[in-house]
Amino acid sequence: MNFKEIVKKVYWFLFKDDSIWSWLVNLVLAFIIVKFLIYPALALILGTQLPLVAVISGSMEHDGMNFEEFWDEKGEWYETQGITKEMFREYDFKNGFNKGDVIILYNPDDIEVGEVGVYASDLHQYPIIHRVIKIDENGYIFKGDHNSDSDPYVIQNEQLIGKALFKVPMIGWIKIWFAELVGI
Repeated sequence: MNFKEIVKKVYWFLFKDDSIWSWLVNLVLAFIIVKFLIYPALALILGTQLPLVAVISGSMEHDGMNFEEFWDEKGEWYETQGITKEMFREYDFKNGFNKGDVIILYNPDDIEVGEVGVYASDLHQYPIIHRVIKIDENGYIFKGDHNSDSDPYVIQNEQLIGKALFKVPMIGWIKIWFAELVGI
């Protein structure tokens, strides 16, 4: 068998064969390509160790409310922090995130009040995706849009993983379902 025939057989097996073995090999290849090529390339391009984060909680959800409804319910808290309705309306991701969304992150030069950042905490197993609501000499204060109060700790620069660039709705459910299936 020459090289051309081998390539044809491999191509047929990967892309034309409907067997369980072909499906399993394709699944393994997809995992390898994403894990060892696409993910590291995204990390390099975006300058963060964690370029994709799945939203696994409801702390940034707006419960299907439009902006006006959200502000009527939560706005008073923000106003006591010096964040006006007009300011919040201009923020990226002013309508929050839903559980199951995937957030694409990059490593910013700085992060400002109103921007959504992701940080690591020794108190949580997974990175936290929340909005910066205050910056002072001690660090950053974050808050989940849906939460009733700010996070109880100050975040330092070295804890920042990245800043939200954009979201891809719903594809994070794959990770959530898999984690629930294996009990993580």
